[in-house]
Amino acid sequence: MSDDARIAAKRAKLVSEKERWARENKQFGKPDAPSGRLPRGQHLVRDWPVLDLGTHPNIPAKDWTLRVEGLVDVPTTFDYRELSLIPRSERTVDIHCVTSWSRLGDTFAGVATRDLIAEVRPRDAAKFVLIKSFDGYTTNLPVEYLHEPDSLIATHWNGAPLTREHGGPVRLVVPALYFWKSAKWIRSIRFVEHDVKGFWESRGYHMLGDPWKEQRYA
Repeated sequence: MSDDARIAAKRAKLVSEKERWARENKQFGKPDAPSGRLPRGQHLVRDWPVLDLGTHPNIPAKDWTLRVEGLVDVPTTFDYRELSLIPRSERTVDIHCVTSWSRLGDTFAGVATRDLIAEVRPRDAAKFVLIKSFDGYTTNLPVEYLHEPDSLIATHWNGAPLTREHGGPVRLVVPALYFWKSAKWIRSIRFVEHDVKGFWESRGYHMLGDPWKEQRYA
């Protein structure tokens, strides 16, 4: 079997399994007791699990670009150097995956999404965004989550550049939502008037994904 065929088979198996989870409203074993920082249904992990669609795009920082488009006054394509000219932000946050794991106190650095979108000036009609990644992945979220103070276009994690397996050179980090919304290998942000389902949302996952409301599935 060729490498492409193996990747396609792995992706098909993963998608089928997660679609079944959504149909069955899958729960993942016994969670830790909820606390002020741990939503119900979550458990703490020491490692950072790697979850994706089976491919890790190999994009050197010098070749990476981000297109911000749609309902904005100044559509713009940023390269890595131009991104670095926007004031750097660093946030220490907790992250929660829909598959029930959580990590507390990770430090991400990059550009605050609210600083990035200030550069393109979204129009009043822009209520949602559709995020696209270099591996073909998509996800959606309301515009207000790009104004959250902890939301970042991240280039670094815990003091080091993001590794390829975790979305490097650049990924989205939206700690207020389950981490499937924090797209790896981000390549475009499109501002739209109406909500559009992304990859997992079109396969039974919740349109928003608030971990504190356990919004795993539609």
